Amino acid sequence: PLLASAHESSCIRLWSIQGNLMKELLPFSEHPSGPLTALCTDIFTKTLLTGSKKGHIIRWNIASFLEDSQNKKNEIKEELCWRAHATKVVDLFIEEEKNVVVTASIDGSVRLWHAMTGYYFGYFGQARKFELSDTSRLILPSDVNNFPAIIREESKHMEKKKVKYPLMLDRDK
Repeated sequence: PLLASAHESSCIRLWSIQGNLMKELLPFSEHPSGPLTALCTDIFTKTLLTGSKKGHIIRWNIASFLEDSQNKKNEIKEELCWRAHATKVVDLFIEEEKNVVVTASIDGSVRLWHAMTGYYFGYFGQARKFELSDTSRLILPSDVNNFPAIIREESKHMEKKKVKYPLMLDRDK
């Protein structure tokens, strides 16, 4: 068992049932997500989703960490970030059978997204039917203009390198 808490500082904290802090996470995506307002996991607790005050959704892979949280190699990986709403996300959940994420915002909209790619399927109340099998069409809601960003492993935080010789002004050049 694991407890997860989302915070105004964009931090996610994972706790053991005994109340011990196991891990602290901060999003790395290029678009700051802002204070976190919602979170959920899939039924197998392999994926963690967070929603933010600025309308972003971030997908994290937590499967390897939960298998053995003591092993430092088993890290939690931020996999995907997308803007789902122009305003605060108030709720979200994953529907695994259809591989869909459902998000709700204070703007009154409820939207459907592909769980693995963050592609937009549509909103509840639209005139057309949801086409859940076609993820090749890159469409966005009218109030969002950024496509989902895949977080690559090489873009993770870099260690600061020590410089042996600092830059010096050479007046002759």
